[in-house]
Amino acid sequence: MIEKVLAGTALAVCVVMLLRLCLGARARYRFDQAWRAAVHAPMWVVHRVRASRGAAEAIRRAKSAGEWEGNVYTPKSFKRPRKPH
Repeated sequence: MIEKVLAGTALAVCVVMLLRLCLGARARYRFDQAWRAAVHAPMWVVHRVRASRGAAEAIRRAKSAGEWEGNVYTPKSFKRPRKPH
């Protein structure tokens, strides 16, 4: 059973590569771009999810750590007494 699946996969890859060779230069370029986009699409999703989580975490930390007056944020670390020089 596994042998048939591997043979079928190899045949499909060979047919796609043969069809790609039959394309003209522009169509081959568009095909290659579409292939690269399809391969990199899962990574785009991962990066978007990580960025979204990082932004949500930064917003959560900013809301809890300091004081807000309108849209001006003042961290608690700014309220320490200054040392005289």
